[in-house]
Amino acid sequence: MHKALTFLTIITSTGVGIAATPETESRPVTETIHGEQVTDNYRWLEGDNSDPANMGRLTEEVISWTDDQNGFTRSVLDNLPGRKELEERLRELMEVPSIGTPSVYGNRYFYSKREGTQPQAVRYVREGIDGDDRVLLDPQQIDSTGLTTVSWTAPNDDGSLMAFGMYASGDENSTLYVMDVETGEWLADVIPGKVRFSGWLPDNSGFFYQNLEDTDDAYSSVMKLHKLGTHHRQDKVLFRQKDIEFFYGDSGKSDAEIQALRTTWGPFGIPSEDARWMVIGYWTGTAGLDMWVADLDEWFRTGELNLDPMVMGKLGRTGGMHYDGDRFYMQHSFDAPNGTISMIDLNNPSFENWDTVVAESDDLVIEGASFARGIIAVDYLDSAKTRIALHDMTGRSLGDLELPGIGSAGLSVSDDRTDAFLTFSSYNMPRSIYTVDLASGDRELWARPDVPVDPSQIEVKQVWYDSKDGTPVSMFIVHKTGLELNGKNPTILYGYGGFDISMTPGFSSTMFPWYENGGVYAVANLRGGGEYGNAWHEAGMLENKQNVFDDFIAAGEWLVANGYTNPDQLGIAGGSNGGLLTGATVVQRPDLFSAAISAVPLLDMVRYQNFLMARYWVPEYGTAENPDQYEYIKKYSPYQNVKPGTKYPAVLFTAGENDTRVHPLHARKMAALMQNSTGSDQEEEPILLWVDRDSGHGGGKPLHLRIRDVADQRIFMMWQLGMLEE
Repeated sequence: MHKALTFLTIITSTGVGIAATPETESRPVTETIHGEQVTDNYRWLEGDNSDPANMGRLTEEVISWTDDQNGFTRSVLDNLPGRKELEERLRELMEVPSIGTPSVYGNRYFYSKREGTQPQAVRYVREGIDGDDRVLLDPQQIDSTGLTTVSWTAPNDDGSLMAFGMYASGDENSTLYVMDVETGEWLADVIPGKVRFSGWLPDNSGFFYQNLEDTDDAYSSVMKLHKLGTHHRQDKVLFRQKDIEFFYGDSGKSDAEIQALRTTWGPFGIPSEDARWMVIGYWTGTAGLDMWVADLDEWFRTGELNLDPMVMGKLGRTGGMHYDGDRFYMQHSFDAPNGTISMIDLNNPSFENWDTVVAESDDLVIEGASFARGIIAVDYLDSAKTRIALHDMTGRSLGDLELPGIGSAGLSVSDDRTDAFLTFSSYNMPRSIYTVDLASGDRELWARPDVPVDPSQIEVKQVWYDSKDGTPVSMFIVHKTGLELNGKNPTILYGYGGFDISMTPGFSSTMFPWYENGGVYAVANLRGGGEYGNAWHEAGMLENKQNVFDDFIAAGEWLVANGYTNPDQLGIAGGSNGGLLTGATVVQRPDLFSAAISAVPLLDMVRYQNFLMARYWVPEYGTAENPDQYEYIKKYSPYQNVKPGTKYPAVLFTAGENDTRVHPLHARKMAALMQNSTGSDQEEEPILLWVDRDSGHGGGKPLHLRIRDVADQRIFMMWQLGMLEE
């Protein structure tokens, strides 16, 4: 199909000359998988696989090949007419100040803020809600390149100390530091190894944390206690992921079952504020975990951590948690697919003894729970939109918290007060932060960015459509008010569909150039997500994964059938698991879409489990190592289903060279294969690859790289969906 090349009224030049697609050498590797011969022509693009414990290390020839691909992609995207004007417009929108939701410790309010051209958010503190801002951490003062980011902060109870994590170039391997908040001085304590903070000791003499004993081994998590002023090598160990027998030695599980548990998300610990208890969980998969409670008093006295079972062998996930002495309140979905809140006596913690505080709803899904003074705020999903219900600690209803509209909301609360911060956004409302009193319901706007767009000109609706098997699926549709539905509107369809993650309404200023020029944006609530409870998630995982792709394809068909667009002007986009979604959809229905963005994707599902932390996801996808699971994986794995000579749509693959989650080999191999397989004219419908050498899975990017990335994706879609006219 022809791709026109003028960007509405702001384009003065016409036509773009595209260089020839870089050639990639085919080096077939043939192996037998469960009796079938399988050939992989581009395995060399995985890198060096000589070390089974560190697969996919970069080689010089892969670096050189990537340079060629990156150069080709830049020559295309940077020279599209209107690129400069679009980037300037996006810069104007993305340089608008942004502010994070405050958290309160003692009388100190901690929050983040990024202004103007600052590459990263700066961390601030103020004394009292009306106090003066004081800078605590400015990443640019630490690293002038803008590639260092503050990944998390953890003040102690009175706000006098703050632990925080930082990483560089998107690798997510956070190093922990500690600051004296009063003086701003950093203490000598430094802990490396992808650190996650767990909780301060009540006397502020130290804290619990988790990290990796080996950052090259994603399955080497360890929980430790650090005392301030000591070297981290002296830290006491509570438990290790590798000591799987500690958790399951007397469980009666087979060796194979225990081996499988070694490479799930593994264990975590949540200590009580008084360091009396620690609730410990171990992820058995992406849809279930086992839980115990440990008496920390005993551990401090004897060095022995004894586990008392809370819940074992059930599917379900947890959310908001709160200690009240020996009572433990927890949001969860064990035997309650839509979620419930229970109170657990930690002296008698077995599941059969849990008391229901907030019962499961038949038609609402609990997305989160917050615990203020005497109040439980329950965050429900009502057809993928937020509703917040308030209860006292016995579960008695206190009514709903009034929200500013229909959209997505969240609370930041403290358990010693009823005043809180409410964050709200929707597709047509910028992210706004309010102060709110949960006892009275009084609400006042605290911060909202002054975005140079007019949200009132945008129309949002939610529709339902039937998937291939008749299952009703919801979808949000956003476009300019009064847009004529003539079947010719450029449309981006976005989805995710996995890991119990919900797609809810959210504001994006960078979409407004799309809307202003007649574009439509649709977000489908696919199976595999969490919008409609555990059953919705389970209907899109393992042997049910094809349902996710069917839901997405049906969304595209509905948009065409209902006059929004047509296959020449319909594009799809997704990242990570959503990159798998778009990759699978492209190979299954190349006729339905004209363009696709597959960002930091999983694409070779036959080999994905061998790289980085990917065995975490075996409970979600399965593994080709299992003959039964191989049967369904091979049918949808995008890399194994590319058919030579097929007229595929244009695709933009992106990856991060420092990604510690999804290996960039997926994007590299798929780009090479599709470039050498597509029957489309690659001057008009190219297969592009962009591997960012300064980023990982996407988090922590400085402003200038985020502007470039958004410009890449928008101009690619504008070009391929006919918004650039000759």
